[in-house]
Amino acid sequence: MKPQTSLMRKSHFLGTKIRNLRKRNHLTMEDLSARCVRIDAESAPSVSYLSMIERGKRVPSSGMLEVIAAVFQKEVSWFLDDVPEEQAITPLKGSRGGISGMALEPSFLFSNEILQIAIPEMLSQTGISGRQFAHLLIRAHQEHHQNHFPDLERAADEIGQKRLPLSLEELLEIINRLGLKISWFTKAPKAIYQEAGVSAEHLITSYFELPNHIYLNKLLEKHNNRLKYDLAVHIGHCVLHNKDGLKSIMVAGRSHGTSLGDESVQPSHSGSVDPQDILHAWRDFESSFFAGALLCPKVPFRQLLDSHGYEIDVASKIGVSPSVAMRRMTAVSPYKHWHYFDAYSPGKLKAVYRGNGIPLPWGNMRQVEDPCQHWAVFRMLGDQSKGSSAQISILDVAKEPKIYCCESIRVKDLAGNPHVLCAGIDLNPAIEAQGGDADAIARELKQVCVGCDGSAPLPLGIKQDLKRVARILNINWVERGIENQARLICARGASCPRSPSCYANGQCAG
Repeated sequence: MKPQTSLMRKSHFLGTKIRNLRKRNHLTMEDLSARCVRIDAESAPSVSYLSMIERGKRVPSSGMLEVIAAVFQKEVSWFLDDVPEEQAITPLKGSRGGISGMALEPSFLFSNEILQIAIPEMLSQTGISGRQFAHLLIRAHQEHHQNHFPDLERAADEIGQKRLPLSLEELLEIINRLGLKISWFTKAPKAIYQEAGVSAEHLITSYFELPNHIYLNKLLEKHNNRLKYDLAVHIGHCVLHNKDGLKSIMVAGRSHGTSLGDESVQPSHSGSVDPQDILHAWRDFESSFFAGALLCPKVPFRQLLDSHGYEIDVASKIGVSPSVAMRRMTAVSPYKHWHYFDAYSPGKLKAVYRGNGIPLPWGNMRQVEDPCQHWAVFRMLGDQSKGSSAQISILDVAKEPKIYCCESIRVKDLAGNPHVLCAGIDLNPAIEAQGGDADAIARELKQVCVGCDGSAPLPLGIKQDLKRVARILNINWVERGIENQARLICARGASCPRSPSCYANGQCAG
C-alpha cells in the first residue's frame, strides 16, 4: 500500500498530462487503451478506467503507469507533480482564439463545490461585478467557437430570408408579423435608467416591455442604421426567448457597455454571481449576434465582402453601421483569425473579440496608467482626420513576435461621443499557409523596427511576401497597411519592445 499511497500524493497533474499528451498525439482513448494492451495486456487500462484517470477520479497503479509511459516514450517521473511542464498541463487550444487556458489541477481544488465558494470571493476582492464576470465567460465561449453559432445564423436566416440589404420597411413588417407594437419617447422614464444601472449622461435608445411593446427613442428617427439594429435586437429577443419579459434596454454612451459589443444591459447591480446575471447576459449576446446575422446574413454578406475586398464602407451600401459590418466580418469570413475592438477615450475597451488570441492591450474591466499609444485603436482616438487607417503591427506573444494587421475607423455614437472601431487579423497563419516562415519574418520585421525607434517601412522582401498573402486573403486594407510603416506595439508597459522604451519616463510617448 505504501507505494500506491506515495503515487497518489504525486499524481495531481497526472490525469491532465495523460489527456493532453494523448490529444497532442491525436489518439482517442480507445487508441491509447489498445496501445497499452499490446505492451502489457494485464496492466493495461480499459477505456472507462482511462477516462477516470484523465478526469482525476482514479490513480493508476505503478504498473499501469509504466505501461502508459512506455506508449508515449516518457519516464514515469514525467507524469508526476515534480515535472509540472507548462505545455504538459496547459489545455490544447488548437487554432481557437482567446487567451491560453489553464489546467484545473489539482482537481480536488477545482471541484464545483469549491469553485462556487471561491469565485464569488474572488470577484468581491477584485471588485469585478457579476455582470462583468458573465461577460468574461461569454467572451471566452465566443472566442473558443470563433464566432461560429450556426443555430443563431439559421434562426436569423429563417426570419429575414437572407435578404441583403434588409430595409427598415422589411424590418417593420417582421415586427408586425411577430405581433410587436412600437411606441416612441423623447426621454426614457427614470425607472428605466435605474434598471439599466446608468446615469443621465447615457442615452437610452430603446427598451422592451411585456407583453409586446418596443419603446424607441425619437432620436433614432434620424439614425436609420442604429434604428435598424435596435429593432433587430428586439426581434432577436422575441424570436429566441419568446418575449420572456426582460427589459432589453439598449444604451449609447462612452463609459458604459459590455465586453461583447452588445449594448443591451440588464438591471442587476450585484457584485456577487447571480445565475440570472449569467442567463440575462447570455440572452443579450444571443440577441445581439442574431441582430447582426439578420442584417448581414452570412452567405450574401460574405459574397459582398469578397467582391469589395472587405472594405469597411460596405456598411453604407447595405444600410448598417460600421460596427455591425466589422463585427460580422469576424463571423462570416472563411479566415478565422480575427479580432475586433471598440475603444473610448482615455483607454476603455467597450467591445472585445479575439478569435486570433491577440493579447488585450490592458483589459476592459479597468483602465491602466501606461497604455501603449501605438495600438491603432488608441492612436486614432485623438486623430481628428476622417477615413480609415490600416496598420501592420508587431506584438510579442509568449515572448515571440507575431504580425497583425488592422483597419480602424473613428466614429461617433448616438450620444455624440467619439470612439474607434478596429477589425484586425493575425497574419501568421496566412503566411504559414503559403509556405512562409512566419516566425522568421516576424523576427526580422521586429529587428528592423527596433532599429528605427519602433516604426519602419517594411523591407522589400517582406513587403512582397505580405502582399501575396493579402491578395490571397482578398483583404484590401492589408495591402494598404503594407504600404504604411510597421509599428511595434505592446500589451503592457513593462514589456515595451522599443529601444529606448516608451516608458522610460513613466509615460508612453504615443
